[in-house]
Amino acid sequence: MAIAAPERLYFTGDDEADALIAQDPLALLIGFALDQQVSVEKAFSSPLELKRRLGSLDPETIARADPGTLEEIFRRKPALHRYPGSMAQRVQDLAATIVEDYGGRAERVWTDAADGADLKRRLAGLPGLGDMKVRSMLAVLAKRFGVRLEGLEDVLPTHPTLGDVDSNESRQRYQEAKRAYKARMKAQQSG
Repeated sequence: MAIAAPERLYFTGDDEADALIAQDPLALLIGFALDQQVSVEKAFSSPLELKRRLGSLDPETIARADPGTLEEIFRRKPALHRYPGSMAQRVQDLAATIVEDYGGRAERVWTDAADGADLKRRLAGLPGLGDMKVRSMLAVLAKRFGVRLEGLEDVLPTHPTLGDVDSNESRQRYQEAKRAYKARMKAQQSG
């Protein structure tokens, strides 16, 4: 399946970082893996900083990196994440999965998917992508990259996600909607 990558995604407010996550499928996946207990902007700008520090976002390079060296790269000021050690390991595990299962080509996670359910299963099988991130990634692929698969509509979320972000302004609205959604989910669970 041919995918038309957008020129940029509007997840960080930094043109270079936004272009990288749109044009480099591994950078996008790394951003999603890091999108936990840090701001969206921090999570999705960190792939660019990782590329600068490591010299590449080649999945094999990341997968084969010395874990201590990779952790040091994540810890270097400013740290790439609030939890640099565990996130360095998560990104290394993600890169290894891309190498082992997808021949080092991250885009194959979605370009080789048979249908919407298969794509959801593939995303859920990646280290660092839990259910909420999988749903958001599905929306980004459908709404920003134009991925069309049979049954994709059946697995797309109906709540606001990063897939709805198409400008810096809509990123702010998304973050407000996400906070409200999480508050509703928490209230339902405790009520």
